[in-house]
Parts: sequence; C-alpha cells; structure tokens
Amino acid sequence: MPTSITLTIDIGGSKIKACTLNKSGKIIQDYIKVETPNPANPKNIFGAILDLVKDFKFDRISVGFPGYVRDGIVHTAPNLDNASWAGVNLAEELMVLLGKPARVINDADLLGLGCVSGKGFEMMITLGTGFGTAIYLDGKVLPHLEISHHPIHKGEDYDVYIGEAAYKNIGRKKWNKRMEYVLSVLKTVFNYDRLYIGGGQAKKLDVELDQNMIIVSNIDGINGGVKLWAQ
Repeated sequence: MPTSITLTIDIGGSKIKACTLNKSGKIIQDYIKVETPNPANPKNIFGAILDLVKDFKFDRISVGFPGYVRDGIVHTAPNLDNASWAGVNLAEELMVLLGKPARVINDADLLGLGCVSGKGFEMMITLGTGFGTAIYLDGKVLPHLEISHHPIHKGEDYDVYIGEAAYKNIGRKKWNKRMEYVLSVLKTVFNYDRLYIGGGQAKKLDVELDQNMIIVSNIDGINGGVKLWAQ
C-alpha cells in the first residue's frame, strides 16, 4: 500500500503515546499522550487507546509494548498489571478494536528499528520505568530476550537495579555509578558494533560514553513503526 499511514502506539509504564507516520516515516499527526491507567490491565489500556486515537486517520498499526511479545501475543508485562496480560493476543485485539491490521513487538525492539544503522550487530537499551533491550543484525530485529530480568548485582535484576524506582531511591550520583557498571557488563557480554540508549531516564546519564554508544530520543526512532512492516 504505497499511501499507507501508520499509527504508532507506544505503551509505557507511565504514559501511552501515539502519532501517525507517512510511508517515509515522517510524522503526519504529532505525538499525543495520556497517563497509563491504574490498574494497567487490558480493559483499561484499550479504553485509553481508543480515547487517544479517536481523531487519528490511519491504515495500519504498529505497537511497542513493555514486555515479552511473540507473534503479537503478550507473555509478560512486568511494568503493567502483569498477570492480566498473560496470553493476550494484543495484535488481534487491536485489529478488532481499531479496525486495521496491527503488529506488536517489544517497545525497545520498535524504538531500535528506527535508530539502528542497519550495519553489523547493534543493541538498543531503554532506561525508563524499567530496563528495555533489543538486538539487531544488519537491521533485522532478532528474537527478543528479557535481559532486564537477568540478575546483575546481588540477585537484583536490571529493572530493580537501575529502573526509575532505583533512581528515585538512591539519587542521580549512585544511579550513574550503577549505570557505569551496567554499561561495562553489556560491552563485555555482547561485543556490539553500536549501542543505542533511549528512554526518559537516558537524559540523566552523566557517565562518559564510548564513541559507539549513542543516546537517542523517541523522535530519532519514530520511523520504527513504519520499518516494522518491512521486517
């Protein structure tokens, strides 16, 4: 469909955002957002999305979801109402809800699709409510790994160790010390060609970054919603 307009939805632990893009990945209708409802179960999330996109015109839907998603089906949603999401076919539910074809992948996977160079082995991390990760080979997103739930320090996983709650609890200086350690671990384990760092907490990084570590914004990765349909 050469004239396809893509609705891109970013479901987050604190906000749900949406915009529309043309076939080149340029914004047609700017990002708007609403607070993520509490409890963040499917019924409440779907209600928030319906309200959010009521004035948008689009031909297809791309969604970034904060959890493990496979073939459009949610398996985990640790920063939402986790248990209520297990087994939900989010792609199918949104297709019925909004009347257009939908694709759903992890939110870090989607952001990275719009940021990566497409050359070599690349990694995306997001620093937000939790810790998101995605990996790519020559621009193709590889099967999602929930690295955020792997223990990183004294039995604590990445979400607990460097998530937003940890930042608020220990403060910027100690959080950056932890991030310095985390970045050294990722560098050693993954041997990536480039590492992209996004999410709301990324702007709070004070550590010195290697030349192949790049801080990106949601706007930098905005065309991930279009590129998802070319995967």
